[in-house]
Amino acid sequence: MTYLKLIRDKLKLLLIDAIILAVMPLVALLLRFEGTVPAAEFDTFRACLPWMVLISLAIFYFYGMYHRIWHYARIRDLIAIIGAITLSQAIIFFVTVMAAVSVPRSVIILTWLLTICGVGASRLAYKVNLDMVTESQGDRKNLLIVGAGDAGAMLVRELEQKAAASICIVGFVDDDEKKQKGRLAGFPILGTISEIPKVVQENKIDKIVIAIPSADGDTIRHIAMQCRKTGAKVRIMPGIYEMMTDGVGMGEMREIRLEDLLRRDPIHLDFAKITNYIAGKTVLITGAGGSIGSEISRQISRVGAKEIILLGRGENSIYEIHQELKRKFPEQTYHTVIANITDRDRMERIFKRFQPQVVFHAAAHKHVPLMEIQPEEAIKNNVFGTKNVAELADENQAEIFVLISTDKAVNPTSVMGATKRTAELVLQEINQHSKTKFVTVRFGNVLGSRGSVVPLFEKQIAAGGPVTVTHKEMTRFFMTIPEAVQLVLQAGSQAEGGEVFLFDMGKPVKIKDMAEDLIRLHGLTPGEDIQITYTGLRPGEKLYEELLTSEEGTTSTKHKKIFKAQIQPLNEADLKQSLQTLKETTNKQVILQTLKHMIPTYKSKQLEEAK
Repeated sequence: MTYLKLIRDKLKLLLIDAIILAVMPLVALLLRFEGTVPAAEFDTFRACLPWMVLISLAIFYFYGMYHRIWHYARIRDLIAIIGAITLSQAIIFFVTVMAAVSVPRSVIILTWLLTICGVGASRLAYKVNLDMVTESQGDRKNLLIVGAGDAGAMLVRELEQKAAASICIVGFVDDDEKKQKGRLAGFPILGTISEIPKVVQENKIDKIVIAIPSADGDTIRHIAMQCRKTGAKVRIMPGIYEMMTDGVGMGEMREIRLEDLLRRDPIHLDFAKITNYIAGKTVLITGAGGSIGSEISRQISRVGAKEIILLGRGENSIYEIHQELKRKFPEQTYHTVIANITDRDRMERIFKRFQPQVVFHAAAHKHVPLMEIQPEEAIKNNVFGTKNVAELADENQAEIFVLISTDKAVNPTSVMGATKRTAELVLQEINQHSKTKFVTVRFGNVLGSRGSVVPLFEKQIAAGGPVTVTHKEMTRFFMTIPEAVQLVLQAGSQAEGGEVFLFDMGKPVKIKDMAEDLIRLHGLTPGEDIQITYTGLRPGEKLYEELLTSEEGTTSTKHKKIFKAQIQPLNEADLKQSLQTLKETTNKQVILQTLKHMIPTYKSKQLEEAK
């Protein structure tokens, strides 16, 4: 039925055009001869008119005049009308000259002008009629846009083209004083962000869209708080990170997410430097199925590596990221490898086969409470697994090796943090006698990573609560995964060997505040709809994370969000002896004591209790 209606509408337009193309030349002829047309001229004109109309209709068709959606007509559509009519009249003029037909040139010019007016008016009337029909249906939702800037204007164009039948744009709100009482894209600026509740009530707004991709987290939080007072449905345009890394379009609106409340200034990357050390190279990513490893693989696929080796021990996660990458980057070459980094022989064969030039080492055990219970597994994976991969990178003359570390390696209170700090020490020792550039990047928690607190809170909210927080005062540094990986890639481009890079993580966030934000984002009220309970610190956890020890200082780098820690490597003989002890023992107390010996700032509750 829809297809038949489409055909009917096209035939209707074609009939209207045929009438206009037949009438306008006659009007032009009457104007040329001031109402009295000589019989000879009229006979010639009458003989030419049918093929003039047919030529014009054919040009209109091939020019796409009957394939346009006139409901969303804009200036470019008017230009198309002028183009089609100009071309048709030019061809008619050429045919009359070639056929030696005596048609006054002024008639052709007048016909051109009159036809533009006639066809233009017909399309305008057609559009107005469609708009009136749509409005009379009465099911359109009133929409308010927050942000009267470039993004807001682009959103208007997107909605007018794709959602005019269901959305009625009422206007904008914006805090810029210069924009107040003005108009953007034909719609009024109705007030400021703080006046959203008033604007919504006065204009019977059903939906609100936040159209400020560059807004920071505090701004989004303020807007969300005002929107929550209205009861209107709230959507947000994607942030700059999403558009840069995921190829998301501006018109793809979604619900507000926690990462929107933690937005920071976008990272400006030096793509030339990143391209220099990755493009055309064979890149190995360990832990490629994990949160960080998979995002590294996505981002270096955009840079143009020669080959990317996706290594992990979980076959499902490696399969899933490989399928995603093949779909997004069909020209890129990938190799999937299921292997455990603690298996030295297997890893040696992998290095000999692929000869990676760049290695991103993201594989690690990271769950703090689990590693407290079984420290020997943390040692095996985080220390000796890292040592295996690093030594093989050295032996096979890789150019750059990047270790993904954590803020939990600083003044560690957990086995996991202590093993990551030990891995940093191992890298510094190997770097002293290697041509490979070994560097470490240290950052805090990433939103959405496996095992992070956010997915847990989401499940608890979905179950009706309670949401469990360990301590009211617990804080953590947070980044989005794409943001962290962009800085990882940038830090790798600055590698000279032996550095420990730190990232500007912004302000620490209270876990309690994060839990409350998540509850509100679900349209619920903390303490009423969903309770928050406090369970106490788990083994190995601390209230506050740090990025530096008191002995470490930092120096700036060429990138304003990346810093370099001043870290002294451990005595080589002492490091080797301690590693030998860790390798030979499975005794929990010996492991903890050895870690304490290697890392004097390590504070183990288990060791203190054993005294």
